[in-house]
Amino acid sequence: MIRVLFYFALLFAVAAGFAWMADLPGTIQIAWPVYENGEQVGTNIWEQSPTVVALVVAVILAVFLGVVWAIRVVLKSPQIASRFFRRRRKDKGYQALSHGLIALGTGNAKLARRYAVDADRLLADEPAAQLLLAQTAQLAGKDDEARQRFEAMLEDPATKALGLHGLFVEAERHREPVAARHYAEEAAKTSPGLEWAGKAVLGYQAVAHHWDEALKTLERNYAAKMLDKKTYRRQRAVILTALAQKLEDGEPERAYSLAKEAHGLALDLVPAAVLTSRLATRRGDIRKASKVLEATWRLSPHPDLADTYAHVRTGDAAVDRLKRVKSLSAQRANTPEGALAIARAAMEAREFDEARKQLKKVLQAEPSRKAFLLMAELEEAEHGDRGRMRDWLARAVSAPMDKVWMADGVISAEWQAVSPVTGKLDAFQWVTPDSLSEDDGLVLEDSLFEAPALPAAASGAKADAFRSDAEEIDTLLDEADPVVLEAEPVEKSAGAAKPASAETTESAAPAKPASVGKQGYEGTTDDVKHSPSLKDLPDAKPANGTAEASVEKPSETEPAKADVADKAAGPGSGTGEGTAKAAETAGAEAEKKAGEKDDLDRPIEFPLSRMPDDPGPDDEDEDTSKKTPRPRFFN
Repeated sequence: MIRVLFYFALLFAVAAGFAWMADLPGTIQIAWPVYENGEQVGTNIWEQSPTVVALVVAVILAVFLGVVWAIRVVLKSPQIASRFFRRRRKDKGYQALSHGLIALGTGNAKLARRYAVDADRLLADEPAAQLLLAQTAQLAGKDDEARQRFEAMLEDPATKALGLHGLFVEAERHREPVAARHYAEEAAKTSPGLEWAGKAVLGYQAVAHHWDEALKTLERNYAAKMLDKKTYRRQRAVILTALAQKLEDGEPERAYSLAKEAHGLALDLVPAAVLTSRLATRRGDIRKASKVLEATWRLSPHPDLADTYAHVRTGDAAVDRLKRVKSLSAQRANTPEGALAIARAAMEAREFDEARKQLKKVLQAEPSRKAFLLMAELEEAEHGDRGRMRDWLARAVSAPMDKVWMADGVISAEWQAVSPVTGKLDAFQWVTPDSLSEDDGLVLEDSLFEAPALPAAASGAKADAFRSDAEEIDTLLDEADPVVLEAEPVEKSAGAAKPASAETTESAAPAKPASVGKQGYEGTTDDVKHSPSLKDLPDAKPANGTAEASVEKPSETEPAKADVADKAAGPGSGTGEGTAKAAETAGAEAEKKAGEKDDLDRPIEFPLSRMPDDPGPDDEDEDTSKKTPRPRFFN
């Protein structure tokens, strides 16, 4: 627009000038003498107005300039021709370079190389053509050629950074971290604003645990505006935490200062809070240690925070640790980390009801393997119930996985400042890895969390009277009144000989020795061998000198034992004669039917005359045993 206005202004000035000249009075005369034979014979006069004279002068000037331009064109025609062909060559070169970049982007290495060669031939000393040749060599797998071309770029200051980046990429491709770090450091010195160089140097220093150098590099990157303030504060906190962990044992004071600064830069950084609290506890500053953990817990609950908070004061009892963990969990309620921490502390304090309550909340809301394992541990610690413990362990196999420290698919038992795969700073996150199973586990009902009930005793009997210890059973049986029972003959039973008098036992010599089962049954050795429930029990010796089989009379408060006695007694119970007959009949049937396997699986129900490990009365006590025979039971 300004140029148009300027043009019209100039045109207006010229028109105004001509108008002014036209209005001028007078004429312009040009006179020149006329000679004949060397003598002046007259004078020619050309008289015109000023306007006409100006036009004539302008035409003459234009013709003169045209002639001069034509002469110059003729004289400079070789240069003009050379410049034309040079421009044409350059245009072809840039066209080949463009096509080569397109072919390189599509992955056509052969076509890209052909265009790159043309571009390098047509465009002498063009950096883009040299880069295209190097990259086509990389794409074609010619690593030596690519390295040579990148090294050639180092000689030119304009392409030095380009060559360093290419060599850095080649070193990373061939897994040469030392060379890659060298090229990155050289590039950072050559061009301090290169983002890739600054980040690469920082990453390699972090992987090598050179934390002091990493802090300086981070400062340079922030000064070059490669990262924003939030990222800078976070990365600085991570580096300070890693450096404090390194100095924790050797320089605890400096480590405490660094950890405290890291906690101030990133309150949600759990390792910084744990380290700061641990070092503060070593200094005796319990208040500071607690405040640091509480501040981080409100932002990011973590099991390490709860464990450190529970032991922030050394020497406390388990009950005190439980109270402290409850106080921490209340600052951010309804979190699985808080419930699990309370459950663990409650188990240590032997408050199993509280532990069961907390684990129930976790398992019904956000189940995890750790919660199932704690539930199994609770069952074993409280009741010693290995059956229920195995049940919880089986459920833990298919439960969702717990949260872990993970970075780039790598799971670490502890937090690390850099990823071992990519070298990225602050890569480890507290996350739940993908579970191997698609389902979230079975639905847990309330009945699973109820404590197992104690075995129900007979009416009026205490629960602890029903122990498996033989001495306790003897004590109960000694308090009962004896009663004599007799069993009627049992037909079609193999080896069902029950203890009787000495004469009866001798007359039934063909009968096999009796064996005793866990349920108070008595039968032959064959019965024991063929009965899957009794095959591992030892054989019992036959009763010697026992005239009658008698048992203690169960009291009214023990109906279960009375029922067993009623089953064992037959119509002829209470007489020694019936007992002897039953023994003879049973011995004969056992001799006759010893080879039949049909009935061998059914044990004989009969009260025992003694405990399985009792070898029988001694000869001195034979008379006493005849007077007071007392069979016993196994429950």
